[in-house]
Amino acid sequence: MRYLTDRKRADGLGSAKSGTEHFWHMQVSAVALAILIPLFILTFGRILGAPYEDVVAYYSRPFPAIVAGLTLIVGMTHFKNGAQVMIEDYVHGFARKALVVGTVCLSYAVMATGLYALIRLAL
Repeated sequence: MRYLTDRKRADGLGSAKSGTEHFWHMQVSAVALAILIPLFILTFGRILGAPYEDVVAYYSRPFPAIVAGLTLIVGMTHFKNGAQVMIEDYVHGFARKALVVGTVCLSYAVMATGLYALIRLAL
């Protein structure tokens, strides 16, 4: 039986080299969302319940459309990164890869659909 120290057992394994990057992206997107969510609530709250024509006219202006688009993009990117970290921590094997791919596809599909709807509304 070999007696190995913890350092010797970990020697050569290295790090995943992406943990810091994921953490940094999550922090940046969280700060961006802390600014964007109140702006989105203010801009969206003003037009909530208005007739369709008023909504189209409102989102034809650049500020509400940009705030809504940025909130959608940053929010779904934050979701994608957070869900990916959670899946990588708790799921193993093929299910991990399938769930990560599914989560990434879902987040990009929601982003594309939301931006398409916003562009159709604004133009």
